[in-house]
Amino acid sequence: MSSLKLFWSYMKGNRLLYIGALVSVALATFFSILNPLVLRVTIDSIIGDKPLDLPRLIGEVIKGFGGKEVLEQNLWVAGVIMVGLTLLQGIFLYFKGKWSAIAAESIAKNTRERLYDHLQHLPYEYHTKAETGDLIQRCTSDVDTVRRFLAVQFVEVGRAIFMMVFVAIIMFSLDIKLTLVAIGVVPIILAFSYFFYKEVKKSFKDADEAEGRMSTVLQENLTGVRVVRAFARQNYEIDKFDKESSGYRAKCYRVLRLLAWFWSVSDFLCMLQIGIVLIFGSYWAFEGSITLGTLVVFVTYEGMLLWPVRQLGRILTDMGKTLVALGRIQEVLDEVREEENDSDFKPALRGNIKFEKVYFEYEEGKGVLKDISFEVNEGETIAILGATGSGKSSLVHLLARLYDYQQGSIKIDGYEIKDINKKWLRRHIGLVLQEPFLFAKSVKENIGLARSDVRDTEIFEAANNAAIHDVILDFEKGYDTIVGERGVSLSGGQKQRVAIARTLIRECPILIFDDSLSAVDTETDATIRQELKKKKENTTTFIISHRINTLAEADKILVIDDGKIVEAGTHQDLINKEGMYKRVWEIQNSLEQEMEVG
Repeated sequence: MSSLKLFWSYMKGNRLLYIGALVSVALATFFSILNPLVLRVTIDSIIGDKPLDLPRLIGEVIKGFGGKEVLEQNLWVAGVIMVGLTLLQGIFLYFKGKWSAIAAESIAKNTRERLYDHLQHLPYEYHTKAETGDLIQRCTSDVDTVRRFLAVQFVEVGRAIFMMVFVAIIMFSLDIKLTLVAIGVVPIILAFSYFFYKEVKKSFKDADEAEGRMSTVLQENLTGVRVVRAFARQNYEIDKFDKESSGYRAKCYRVLRLLAWFWSVSDFLCMLQIGIVLIFGSYWAFEGSITLGTLVVFVTYEGMLLWPVRQLGRILTDMGKTLVALGRIQEVLDEVREEENDSDFKPALRGNIKFEKVYFEYEEGKGVLKDISFEVNEGETIAILGATGSGKSSLVHLLARLYDYQQGSIKIDGYEIKDINKKWLRRHIGLVLQEPFLFAKSVKENIGLARSDVRDTEIFEAANNAAIHDVILDFEKGYDTIVGERGVSLSGGQKQRVAIARTLIRECPILIFDDSLSAVDTETDATIRQELKKKKENTTTFIISHRINTLAEADKILVIDDGKIVEAGTHQDLINKEGMYKRVWEIQNSLEQEMEVG
C-alpha cells in the first residue's frame, strides 16, 4: 500500500475534520499574505506619491469614504486593517489546530484500540514468538508518533503548498524579474529535502527497531527481576541493557547528525536567497525599476515563501519517522487473525473424545505428533507421561485448537473439532497451564475472571476444590488480597491453585491440567484430585505430570516418546511390563523409600 493510501485509510471517520482543517489553513494563509500588500500600498501610495493600484471594488469603497486624502490623514486605518487581517488569520489557525488535533487524537485512540483488539485475536502461535516489549512499543510509542504527525505536520503540508502557490502568484504579478531571482534556490531546497528524507527514513527505522529491542530487554528484566536477583545476575543484566541502550543512542545520534546537516545547509540556502533578493531588489529600487513598497513586499514574501519550503524538509523528516511507525503498526495489523467464528456449528459437548491417526508439525517436515490414536469416554481421567519435548502439551493444545493438526481426526462426541465453532469449543475446555498467569488484581477477581456473572459462593467453592480456600483466608485481607503483577506475591503452588480455581469456575465438561500440579506438594496434589473426583464425576480430565502418584489413579495412562504413544494402559498394567513408565515408577519409589529411611 502506498504512503498516501496508508494515511488515507487511517483517517477513516475523521476525513471531514481534516478537510475543514485544510480549508481553515488555506484561509489563514490567504489573510496572512494580504498584510504585506497593505503595507506596500501604504508605503507607495499613501505615504508615497504613487497612484492607488487596488481592485476596483476596494477602490470604490475608499472613494466613497473620501479617497486617498482621507487615508493620508488617517494612517491608523492601515494599522487597523492589518490587525483585522491578523485576527482573521488567528481565528482560522485556531480552527485548523482544533480540528486537526481532534482528528489526530481520535485516530490515535482508534488505532490503539484496533491494535489491542487485533492482538487479542491473533493465533496462539504468534504470541509464543512475538517480543512483548516490541509489541508494547508499537502500541504506544509508534502510535504516538503517528498522532503527533497527524495533529501538526500533516496539515502543515497544506499550509506550505498554499503559501507557495499564493505567494508565487502575487510575486509574479508584481515583478517577474525579481520573482525569478526570489525562487532560484527553491528547487535546490526541495531537492535537498527529498534526498534528506530518503536517507533519514532508513535511520529512523533503525532507531525505532533499536528502541524496540531496548524495550524488550527492559520488559524481560522487570518481569524476571526475582530470577535475576536470585542468581545475582544484576551486573550481567545491566551490561545487557547498556549494550542495547548504547545501540539505541548510536542510532539516535545518527538521526540527530543528519538533522543538524539539514538545518544548517537549508538555513544557509534560505539566508543566501534573502540576501540575493535584497541585493537585486535594492539595486532595481534605486534604479527605479521597482518601488520601495514592492521591495519591502518581496523581502517579506521571500521569508514567507522560504520558511515553508524549508519546513517541508522537517515535514518530510517527520513523515519518514511516521511512515516507519505506521509500517510497524501495519505489520501487526497485517497478521492474519485467528478465525474464532469459523463455523456456526455449536453442538452440545459432553466429553467423549477420539484421536485417530493424528499427525502434527510446527515446521514442515518435523513431526511433533505422529500417528496418535486413542479414545476417552465421558468422565474418564487420562494421564499423560513423557520426556520433555515428547509432544505432551502439543497433544492437549490440539484438543483446544490452539493449533490445528495436519492429518488425522480428533472428534468430541462424534463431531470433528475442525467443524465446531472455535469459541464454542474452548468454552467447553478448561485449560490450566504449567506456568499460570495471574493479573495484578485481588484473589477474588482472579478466580472470578472466567465468568462475568459468578457469585462469591461459587468462588469460595472453586477455591475449596483447588485446596486454596483456607490459605486465602489466612491472608491479611483474605480474598481481597492483591496478588501483584503476574501473582508475584504468591508462591508457585499458590498461583497454580488459584489458576485451577479460576478454571473450575467455568464448569467445563473437559479439563486439562498441563503439568499444573507440579508446584504443589503430594498431599495437596492428592487433595485436589479427590475434590475433583467428587465434584466433577462427569468431567473428562487430562492430567500431564511426571509424578507417578498423580498418574496412578487415572483410568488410562498414555506414555509418549518422540511424538508417539509407546505405552497405554492402567497403572497396574504398565508396572507389570518393561517400559518407560515402569522405569520412572521404580526410580520414584526408590527415592521415596530413601527419604523415609533418612
